[in-house]
Amino acid sequence: MATTSATTPRPPSVEARTAGSRPGRLLALVLGAQFMALLDAFIVNVAAPTIRTEFGASGAELQLVVAGYTIAYAVLLITGARLGSVFGHGRVHLAGLAVFTAASLACGLAAGSGQLIVFRVVQGVGAAVMIPQVLSLIQQNFTGAARLRALGAYGAVLATGAAAGQVVGGVLVSADLFGTGWRPAFLVNVPIGLVLLVLGVRGLPREPRGDRRRREARARGLDVTGLVMLAGGVTLLTVPLVLGQELDWPAWTWICLLASVVFFAGFAAYETWLAARGGAPLIALGVLRAPGIARAALRILLAMAVNAGFLFAMTLHVQGGLGYSAMRTGLMFAPTALTFGAVGLTWRRWPARWQGALVPSGFVLIAAGATVIGLALRDGGDGGPGLYAGFVIMGCGLALGFSPTLTGALANVRPVDAADASGLLVTVTQLGQLIGVAAFGTLYLNRLDTAGAQGSGEALWVCALALAAAAVVGALAGLVRRRRRVGSPAG
Repeated sequence: MATTSATTPRPPSVEARTAGSRPGRLLALVLGAQFMALLDAFIVNVAAPTIRTEFGASGAELQLVVAGYTIAYAVLLITGARLGSVFGHGRVHLAGLAVFTAASLACGLAAGSGQLIVFRVVQGVGAAVMIPQVLSLIQQNFTGAARLRALGAYGAVLATGAAAGQVVGGVLVSADLFGTGWRPAFLVNVPIGLVLLVLGVRGLPREPRGDRRRREARARGLDVTGLVMLAGGVTLLTVPLVLGQELDWPAWTWICLLASVVFFAGFAAYETWLAARGGAPLIALGVLRAPGIARAALRILLAMAVNAGFLFAMTLHVQGGLGYSAMRTGLMFAPTALTFGAVGLTWRRWPARWQGALVPSGFVLIAAGATVIGLALRDGGDGGPGLYAGFVIMGCGLALGFSPTLTGALANVRPVDAADASGLLVTVTQLGQLIGVAAFGTLYLNRLDTAGAQGSGEALWVCALALAAAAVVGALAGLVRRRRRVGSPAG
C-alpha cells in the first residue's frame, strides 16, 4: 500500500477542497445516513412480536428477520470499504444509500415473512456499501481538531443508534399509524433516505476519474480470494451465533463455529502471504500495528457486545417478564441514549488531566450501571428510581468506553489507510453486537427457569453480572499495552 511522508506537504485533494467549504454539511449528510442505518439494525427488535403475530412467523424466521440485516452487513463491510477506494467514497456512499432506501420501502410493503427476510438482507447489503464510506470521508476531509470533533460526533452517533432504535421502534409500533402496525419501522427510512440522496448528490465530494488514489486502488484490485475467505469466515461465525439459541444449538452450529476459526486463520495467512509478495490484501494487516488500533478493536468489541447484550436481555425482560408495551419498553432506554449522546459529544471539552483515564473509567461505569440495573430488577419489580439511575450510569460508561477509544485509534490513521481502518473497526462493531446478543442473550434465556417477573428478574441479574465482568475486562485491557502517542485519548 502506498505511503505518504508525514513531513511532506501534499496539495489538497478535490475531496478536501469540496468538504472544506461546507464541512458541517458533509458531516451532517454522512452521519445522518449512519444514524439511519444503525437505527434500523435495532428498531426491529421491538417490532418483532407484532411481525410474528401478523405473519405467523416461526422462531427461526423471526430470528432471520431480525438478524438477516446484521449478517449481510457484517459479511460485506470490508468489501464495501474497498469498493469506496476503487470507485470513490462519495459515489459508493450514495449507491449504498439508494439500495438501503429502496430495500426499506420493500420491507415496509412485504407480504410475508419470506419476503421480509430477503429485503432485510438487501438492506444489510446497502448498509455495508454505504457505512464504511462515512469514516473514510471524515478521515480524508477533516484534519487536526476538526477531525477529532468529527470523530467524536461519529462515535456518539454510532452507539446512540442502538438505544434510539429501541425508543423509536417502540413509539412507531405502538402508534399503529393508519393501522399499519410494524410497517412504519421500515417506511420511516424512505423519506429520510430520499432527502439524504437529493442533498448528497450535490453535497458529497466525488473524486475525478483520474484521481491518484483511485488509480492506485484499481491497480490493487479487490483481492477476490481474500474476500471469499473473509466472507466465509464471518458467515460461519454469525449464522450459528444468530440462530443457535433459537434452534437449541444443534451440531451444525458448533461445526460452523469451528470452521470459522479455520477460515479466519487461512484468511490471515493468505493476506500475509499476499502482502509479502507485493500484492494488495483486502485488509492491510499493517493497520493493526498502527498506534492503538488493536487495543481499540478489543475495547470496541467489548463495548458493543455489552451494549447489544444489555438491550437484548432488557427488552426480553420488560416485554416478556414485566409485560410492558412496545412503547413503554422503547422509552425506558431514552435515558441511556440521551446520556450517551451528551457525553459522547462533550468529553473532549473535559479537563486535559482527565483524558487519559476516560476509557477505563467508562468501562468501570458500565460495570457499575449493569450491576445497579440488575439489582433494581432482580425481585421482579419495576426497579423504581434506581433503575433509571442505572440507565444513566450505563449511558455515561458506554460513551466514555467507546467514543474516546474510537477517536484515539483513528486520530493518527493516515488518510491512505482510512478505508482499511474504517472497514476493520466497523466490522468489529458489528461482530461485537452479534456476539453480545448471542452470548448474553443465551445466558439470560438459559437462566430463565420459571415464567413470570420473578424468574425473569433472576435471569436478568445473572446476565447483568456477566455484562459487568465483560466491562471489567475492557477496563483492564489498557494495563498491558504498547506505548502510545502523546495526546491520544484512548487510555
